[in-house]
Amino acid sequence: MMAGQVSRIGKPGLVLSFIFAASALAQTTGTAQAPSGPNQPETATKDEPVTFKTRVNLVMVPVVVRDRQGHAVGDLRQQDFQLFDKGKVQVITRFTVERPGGKAKTAEPGQPAAAGQPPQPSVPAGMPERFVAYLFDDIHINFGDLARVRDAAGRHMDSLLATDRAAIFTTSGQTQLEFTDDREALHRTLLALRPRPITGSPVQECPDISYYMADLIQNRQDPIATQAATAETMACMGMDSTQASSAKGIATGMAARKLSEGSHETRVTLSVLREILRRMAAAPGQRTLILVSPGFITPEEQQEKTELLDLAIRSNVIISALDARGLWTDTPDISRQVFDTFALRIKSQYDHDAAMAQADVMAEMAHGTGGTFFQNSNDLEEGFRRVATAPEFVYLLGFSPQNLKLDGGFHALKVTLKNGAGLSAQARRGYYAPKHLNDAAENARREIEEAVFSREEMHELPVDLHTQFFKPTDNTAKVTVLMHVDIKHLRFRKAEDRNNNELTVTSALFDRNGNYVIGNQKILTMRLLDQTLERRAEAGLTLRSTFDVQPGTYMIRMVVRDAEGQLMSADNGAIEIP
Repeated sequence: MMAGQVSRIGKPGLVLSFIFAASALAQTTGTAQAPSGPNQPETATKDEPVTFKTRVNLVMVPVVVRDRQGHAVGDLRQQDFQLFDKGKVQVITRFTVERPGGKAKTAEPGQPAAAGQPPQPSVPAGMPERFVAYLFDDIHINFGDLARVRDAAGRHMDSLLATDRAAIFTTSGQTQLEFTDDREALHRTLLALRPRPITGSPVQECPDISYYMADLIQNRQDPIATQAATAETMACMGMDSTQASSAKGIATGMAARKLSEGSHETRVTLSVLREILRRMAAAPGQRTLILVSPGFITPEEQQEKTELLDLAIRSNVIISALDARGLWTDTPDISRQVFDTFALRIKSQYDHDAAMAQADVMAEMAHGTGGTFFQNSNDLEEGFRRVATAPEFVYLLGFSPQNLKLDGGFHALKVTLKNGAGLSAQARRGYYAPKHLNDAAENARREIEEAVFSREEMHELPVDLHTQFFKPTDNTAKVTVLMHVDIKHLRFRKAEDRNNNELTVTSALFDRNGNYVIGNQKILTMRLLDQTLERRAEAGLTLRSTFDVQPGTYMIRMVVRDAEGQLMSADNGAIEIP
């Protein structure tokens, strides 16, 4: 039998994933409500989901401020910023400074839980601190570009640290590898990457209409685009001027098909991005998602794009993007037949506009989450280095738009610095207003998904958290999480003869690759009489949770929140069970 102990106090835990919530709910004991009146117990413990109070229309705006040398600046205050929504100054109601690029602290060495046992290190070597997801857009990329970025990505992955975990995903979903430190597995997965377009024909069609041009014809009723498509239809089908009406019908029909196909590919891409963000919300460390793509456009998916950015911000995931085209120019595709010179001239301009729009989408995702967009360079290895490096400081500005119309309309955002000489601010460009607001229960459910899976640390509550392990056999172990709270500094609500407050305590264990293993959540309800509060103020209260695990290396995340003060403490720890 062996025992050990490790402790760690930790920065604000804001992310409890759906995976964990489901596991916690599965362990709920369903204890009955405590009786009311003078005979009610003074303390009661039960398992139930944690809830948070939130403003349903809060908009969060990440901002990265850099000096002339390109270094991130982290000493600004809330009053140094001005935020505009559609040109109108907004009141910044939330302001935090995060350090996603800062190195995580190491825990103090633990002490043995029993006499005669050697001390256990609190942070075993190689425990993950950073999670990097590489998303290759194999739906939109061509083979030549994919081969070049694949080789550069392989060289970049060789430079990852022992505390890094990398994953490979694709927009087609046909090639993927979950977070791992196995470099050989990463290289094998890279070699398996192939372009996998969902739609499109290898044969030139008549008329030859792009997704961008189809959007102009169908959604914007652009007369020039329609005229060019009609002219090309007449030329490639050998029609004369008397058949112009029929040619226009064929052209608009092809545009409708191309719009549907392009929109489907875009929705698939955004859906995969969303699922990866949900997965990364459960990674207990710094999180960066690198989108490797030639870009894509989102003419019909603006609301989905805004929701995706909101999810990334709430999940503390930085999205960076690398343009897989490298250094590109507007070069005509000489392999494609020219049917009509007027149509060719118009389409060449649209191809240029489409290429710019594709890059804009990636830039918007990067700037909207505090990330980096690397483009117009063939030094792809340097590109991967830049996009994988998180800024040292990110400011999060929150505001609640006044008189917000639920019409889905676009709201342009602008962030300026009041005394910004020599400084530049990179911020979210805008958002789309929702078409309806979630009710309080829905917002509570959403924030349940965002409560625990973070490496952020906070000390707002007077708590002391420890862990111990005990090995009854060589192949089994028990991990005990202990929380001691100094209730002298808690805020209580007086009702009749009782002092009321409620503590929500969440504990979760992760394996060495950051995968969730087990967790539980307890609610301590306190209805203390005056004499009990005075007596317990000296000794405090202790809560205990025990987990059955196998020997191995685990990260431990513990979050405590009180209902009356709405304060939170969050701790990180690690334990190695031989």
